[in-house]
Amino acid sequence: MKFQKICVLGLGYIGLPTAATFAAHGIEVHGVDVNPRVVESLQAGKIHIHEPGLQSVVDEAIKSGRFTVSSQPVEADAFIIAVPTPFQHEKFGEYNGIRFKLADMRAVMSATEAILPVLRKGNLVILESTSPPRATVELVAPILARSNLQAGADFHLCYSPERVLPGQILRELVENARVIGGVTPESARAGRDLYATFVKGEIHETDATTAEMVKIMENTTRDVNIAIANEFARLAEKFGVDVWEAIRLANLHPRINILNPGPGVGGHCISVDPWFFVEAAPELTELIYHARQVNDAQPHFVVEKVKQALAQAAVTGGWDAAESILKNKKIAALGLAYKPDVDDLRESPAVEVIHLLQKEGAIVHAWEPFAPNAKLEGIDMAADFDSAIKDADAILLLVNHTQFRTLNPVSVASKTKARIAIDTVNVWKPDQWQSAGFAVHRLGDAKSPVSNL
Repeated sequence: MKFQKICVLGLGYIGLPTAATFAAHGIEVHGVDVNPRVVESLQAGKIHIHEPGLQSVVDEAIKSGRFTVSSQPVEADAFIIAVPTPFQHEKFGEYNGIRFKLADMRAVMSATEAILPVLRKGNLVILESTSPPRATVELVAPILARSNLQAGADFHLCYSPERVLPGQILRELVENARVIGGVTPESARAGRDLYATFVKGEIHETDATTAEMVKIMENTTRDVNIAIANEFARLAEKFGVDVWEAIRLANLHPRINILNPGPGVGGHCISVDPWFFVEAAPELTELIYHARQVNDAQPHFVVEKVKQALAQAAVTGGWDAAESILKNKKIAALGLAYKPDVDDLRESPAVEVIHLLQKEGAIVHAWEPFAPNAKLEGIDMAADFDSAIKDADAILLLVNHTQFRTLNPVSVASKTKARIAIDTVNVWKPDQWQSAGFAVHRLGDAKSPVSNL
């Protein structure tokens, strides 16, 4: 099947790189977004997300005339739906006393409905948004049927999940293996023909529901593995162990690969997708549900670590800890993104940590170098790193950004009165920070702090 023009609905972290990559490979692309600021920004040639190399690819796509943007779909040979599918914040499901989060499919429904006026026989429609199992056949197909055209008979319908890593999206879009799930084998083949425009990795054809499940399985596996690492961190502190040393030694076993603990799990995939399984089959997902509970509770564990660090300083430094160890203490929180070296703050555990600290009376100044102008409700964003740490009582590292990993502790010490460093991602070398005068506390390390105080 030949494609001359495609329409991409949703120009976020996946849709925009996908649209630009198709345009770079000679396909005429019309991008659609319901956010006027996104449309205006792209029409002015400016991207609204941070992704290495993306600006130059978009520049070339616009310059070539193969990439246009508006708020409405146009007639095309193929339509790709790449809109967000978060969970609902105002509504929950329940099963046998278990309360679980529900997928918010409103953006998918709206995007699908927007295609109806321009859908024609022989078209290809692909859902890329991560969705609960059977969403393609039970949600998208019935909506498209309002056109009096039937999926699989009059037009092709597929599900093809994105499987890329922020920071490496442009490369992984091309190099990673691709799964194409069609409502019919012919639909899967049509999807294969489209992605073969630029995909160099293997392309695997299957049915739509299997493809949906593949995507959720991948992220759920990661979530469960992170949950056990986070539980190991808690156990290590209970038993007087350094979890980072224990993980390193355990991973010497040829069949063991324990992941790293941290302040929690965030982002639009790993922290969200497992709930789609729980929602679809709560009676079968006890392990998945409890892994989500562990990871969602990890920010509370971080707050307890901060309180322990401050309590020790209160003993050695004569602080007044009568009412609350956190009350009126100034905390410099470094990093708000859900992972290193990206600007994506969605479902970030760092944000939750800050809210919890503030709830207990702490005064938090946050610094996120990849989103310096971000505006988050209830969070005081520092103008820069120096202003974040200047008057702090403690410095809390929440994200393993390169900028934070390479900090010189001697230089840091000269810019702040803080002498407590709390590392939740194990990147600061304790001996170096100790030599600079800091008491170093690491998440999951009951042997810390290391201090010269």
